[in-house]
This record gives sequence, C-alpha cells and structure tokens, in this order.
Amino acid sequence: MLSNMTRRLRDRTVVTTAILSLMGCDAYAMDNNSLGGTNKNGDRTETPIKHVIVILGENRTFDHVFATFEPRRPGERVDNLLSKGIITKDGLPGPNYAKAAQFSAVVNNTFSINPGQKTPYNHTTNKVQAPGTSYAPQSCYTSVDQAALNGPGCLATLQLAAQADYGLSQHDLPLLTTGATGLPGNSPDSRILDFDNLPNGPYPLVTLAQAGETPTSLYKTYGGSPVHRFYQMWQQLDCDVAKATHHNPSGCQADLFTFVEESVSSGSNGNPTPHALKEGAIALGFYNVAKGDAPYLTELAHKYTLNDNFHQSVMGGTFANHMMIGYADALYYADDKGDPATPDHVLIPGSNPPQYVNEIENPNPAPGTNNWYLNDGYGGGSYSNCSDPSQPGVGPVVTYLNAIHVPPRCAPHAYYLLNNYVPAFIGSGATDPINNGPFTLPPVIKQRHIGDALTQADVSWAYFGERWNDFKTAPGEGTNFGALDPVAYLYCNICNPFLFSASVMTNAAQRNAHLKDTLDLYDAIANGNLPSVSFVKPSTFNDGHPSSSRVDIFEAFAKKIVDQVKSNKELWKSTAIVITMDEGGGYYDSGYVQPVDFFGDGTRIPLLVVSKYSRGGRMSHEYGDHVSITKFIERNWHLKPLGAKTRDTLPNPVTSDENPYVPVNRPAIGDLFGNFNFADRRDDDRDDD
Repeated sequence: MLSNMTRRLRDRTVVTTAILSLMGCDAYAMDNNSLGGTNKNGDRTETPIKHVIVILGENRTFDHVFATFEPRRPGERVDNLLSKGIITKDGLPGPNYAKAAQFSAVVNNTFSINPGQKTPYNHTTNKVQAPGTSYAPQSCYTSVDQAALNGPGCLATLQLAAQADYGLSQHDLPLLTTGATGLPGNSPDSRILDFDNLPNGPYPLVTLAQAGETPTSLYKTYGGSPVHRFYQMWQQLDCDVAKATHHNPSGCQADLFTFVEESVSSGSNGNPTPHALKEGAIALGFYNVAKGDAPYLTELAHKYTLNDNFHQSVMGGTFANHMMIGYADALYYADDKGDPATPDHVLIPGSNPPQYVNEIENPNPAPGTNNWYLNDGYGGGSYSNCSDPSQPGVGPVVTYLNAIHVPPRCAPHAYYLLNNYVPAFIGSGATDPINNGPFTLPPVIKQRHIGDALTQADVSWAYFGERWNDFKTAPGEGTNFGALDPVAYLYCNICNPFLFSASVMTNAAQRNAHLKDTLDLYDAIANGNLPSVSFVKPSTFNDGHPSSSRVDIFEAFAKKIVDQVKSNKELWKSTAIVITMDEGGGYYDSGYVQPVDFFGDGTRIPLLVVSKYSRGGRMSHEYGDHVSITKFIERNWHLKPLGAKTRDTLPNPVTSDENPYVPVNRPAIGDLFGNFNFADRRDDDRDDD
C-alpha cells in the first residue's frame, strides 16, 4: 500500500474530448433505475450462480493465515507449513523446518532474481534483524480525522468507532478500539517471542506476558508491514531454472524474503545511500488457526471451499493486483489517445524549464552497496518497458522466463506501472490541471476492463467501495491539505480498477450506475436488488492490511456481508461470495508459484468460495490467480476475453493425479469452476449454519 503521503488524492490534467467517440456512446446507454446498469442478460448464466460478490481484503499469504489449518472432510489434504512438516501444530519448528530456511545474498552492480552468493542466516555471524512495527499505531487515536490521516489503526473510544465506521456490525465495533502496539513506530517489535533471537524460518506471532506463561497470540493486535513491491518480490522468490524439479518446475525457492527486507526493503525512494531499515524478519511471521486465530475464516473453510493454490497475479502490491482483476492485464502509461507512451511527468507543474521526475525503475544496486536499488519507490520509479530486455531489471526476469518457455507478454514500447500510483480522476470524474502530482497514472482509454464487457452484454455490475460517498464529493488534494475531508482517505482509490478508466469516469451515467458505497451494497442485498457482479472493497479501517488494520477486523467485515446474504434465502440460492486478498503483503509462503508472464504470478493468498454449491469443507487445488475471478465472470455470463493477449486468454490448467498443484499445460490459470460442485442441488441449509 501507499504511504500516507502517496495515498492522498492526486490528479492529472488530460485531454478527454475524443474518449466517448473512441469508446462508442451507444455501448453505455442504460436504465439507471437498475442498480449496476441494465441487466437484460443477468440470468443467462452457465451455472445456477446469478450473483457473484468478490470481497477483497489486503496483504496476507496463505501460509501466513492458514499455516496450521487441517481439513475435517475425510480424504481432503492441504498444502501448508504444517502438512509439509515445516512446523508443528503448536507452531514450533518441525522435522522439515530447514525447507523454509532463509538466506542472505550478495548483489552488486546488476539486479538479480537468483543471486548465487547465498549464506544461511544463523544466531551469530549472520543474525536476522528483529521484526519491526512499521507504522502500526502505538496507541489508539483520539479523533477520526487523526486515524484517517495516519494509519488508520484503532480508535480510543467506542463512540469514535461508531462515528468512523459502518462496515462492521454494531457488536463488532469494539474491535476498532483495541490492539495498539504500545511501541514507537519503526522500532523492534519486542512483543514477539524471542524477537531479537528468531530462528531461521517461520515463527508464530505470539508473545509471552511473563516467563513461563502460555504464549499469547498477537492475532488481535496491530503489527508491522513487510515490503511488497514488484522487483523486490521477484528477488524474494529466488526463481532459478537450474533449481527446477518435476514438483517445482519454476525453480522458485522463496528463500530471500529476509534478505530483501533487510537490504532494499520498500524502496530506495531516490536516496543515494541506504537508510536504516526497521522491518527486519517480519515476513516470516504466521498466525496459528489450530490455536484459534482467524476463527471466522477457518469456520468458512470447514463449511465451504478453501483453495490452497490461488495466487496474487502480479509481483508486488495493491494497485497492480486490483488492476489485473479489472483488466486481466497490467496497465501502461498512455498518451492522450490511450496509446503507449514514455512517462514524462513534470515534478513541479509550471516549472520553467520543466523539471521531470525519473519514473523508470532501476533495481540495479547503487555503487558500493549490496542490493540498494538505484531508482525505486516514490522518489523515482515505478514503470518498466518489459519489451526491452536491455532496461534495468527487465533482462534478468525475461532471461529466466525464456528459460522456462513462458512469454513475457509485454506490448512493444509500453511502460507498465508496476507499483502504486493514484488515478488521474478524482471521485467526481474531474481532473485538476494545477495540483497534479507526478505519481499519477494517465487515464486508461484503450485497455478494456470487465465492466466494459458486462455493460456491453447488458449484465449489471457495481464496485462497492466503503467511503465512496465521502470520496466522490471530496475535492482534489490541492495545495491546502485541509481542503480535503480526511475521511475520504479511508477510501482506497488505488484499489478501484474503474476509477482509472476513462470509459467510466468521463461518463456521469457510468459513474452513477457502477461506482457505489458499501451502504448501497447492504441495501441491495436487503432489497434483493443486487447486481449480477459486485466487487466489494473495505475501507482502510477494515481491509485487514498489516499495521493499519487486522485480519479479525476484515473477518468481521466479510461476516456482515455473508450473514446478510444468507438471511435472504432467495438471494442465497443464486449467489457465490468469493473472499480473497489483493496480495500476500510480502509475507512468506511455501506454495508453488507458476510464472505466467513478466508480471507474475506471486505468492499464494487465501481464497474462500462461499455458496450453496461450495459446501462441505472441500479443498480445491485448482491453480488460479486474480484473473481466475475475471475468467469465472466471463464464462458464467458468456463473455469473450478482454483482449487478444490479455491473461484471461490463458487456458484452464490440466494437472496429473500425481501433482494437482502444477499445471502440465503451463502457463495456465483456472476459472474457479473447480471450486464449486454444481451437481449439489440440495435446498436444505444443514451445511450453511
């Protein structure tokens, strides 16, 4: 996620006069009396599913949450730290603990995704840094505005929680009033057991109140946030074709998480020399569901379908993974006509001569440093032209992909945005020629999104973002910070794929029909007026992001929606609720990763499918990523892929009985159909309560 400064709303001037003609006005005519647009073809589905709700949390890998999960259904198996023998059910090192060992490395002069000089961490000569607290709240905030601008984090009173939030049920609001660390930001997290002498591998997020007492889980507290950026994750996974095996044909070893955290971390931000890094070995921490952590997600896993082979679609962070759901593609820097162009943002608008900011990624180490990227972060970066292997960082990735016979899938001369930038549009659809910032993606004009496809097919859809009602009326950031209502910052503008799109944002009818608040979602469920396709994004209070939110708060947010849908019996019969994360947040994961192009895939993330057709506590091993959600929508409503070479054109995986996790027809991603049992036509609710 963006830092507080870069999460702020920015905007950029752009010429949009030709947009409607390029898109075709007739394609967007609609009946605004129907939430989400017209729905003439909403019931023409391949399955009994007439409504899909996608709930997107933040920044947790599969092993980080489900490390000790055990299926209850006979014959089911799960791939996690416990099943691999890496840890025990108590969270202690298991017989195969060394399989998750981390290494330090030496990377000088040229970026490497698989450095050869590696040394295992130990307790003496190569000791891991203590995990840090990042920007987690030291104490609960005493005002809503203060929380919105700085965290958010917890609030000091229940009254403030009720004032600040409507994404939780009333009985869950106390969750927002607890969990502060009591520690200064960017300090060692001394709450964690053996924080200054951690083992070389995954460790449970527990503490000891006093010596000899039973460990206490940190699950309901805030904590630090690992690095989760593009080139950093390529390094963390340490993918080496020389290490490829039959069971792991990618050769990705996932053994440099600690090294990357301790060397470059979340970016050089244009600084010429390394600053003190405070995050340390934060990436290896995990919760223990066998001891009661994540109880609601665990309950859903025991009642419905849990997928242990679902992945973030792009290496890195929030923006790129949300965009892949919407566009089945990474987004590139475009000119006024929507064609690929070279980034040319001016650092100071109106400067004479113009002062340009270098926005091209360069992960090559600075001279005399070990892995300190030359240009990465918000002082420089975050575009790469991956069609040109001579560009910094691109060559090592493309060379590796060629060795495993995976096309990079990069359009010629296109500079793709790899990390978090904000959209050119503010909530009203306006742009601001005075206060534009350099870290802004120009409007997306020619890249087609799933909303375009649904609208043109007369299938209703909406993006329900918590705090949209505040965001859509907020002005641009401007030169006066106070000109923007702080609660508008609780809306995740970098999460909404359609906020970047000219086809939606320059058309008032499109904006009004498809961009909604979660308050509208609750009304739609209660009234039985739910669009066919609903994307749901919590506010930054409720999204589960480390440091600024918690998994238990995200659980409560999701539970409110699931319970409301199930209480509407008719709606429940035809609805599938997909609960997942935007990405792994930089946490370690032991699962197989299949590179499908230059952009990913990345680590596994949780995926739960909740419906009458996913009951029984099933485990699904169908390989998928975020674009699998797009593919499900397309297949269920008989839509074509979004482009000739978008990722939704990849085939569904074919696997062997010997290894259900690795597609033999690589690269391939599923369409989520393997997470359902559509032969289950029972009308009873025995498995639903």
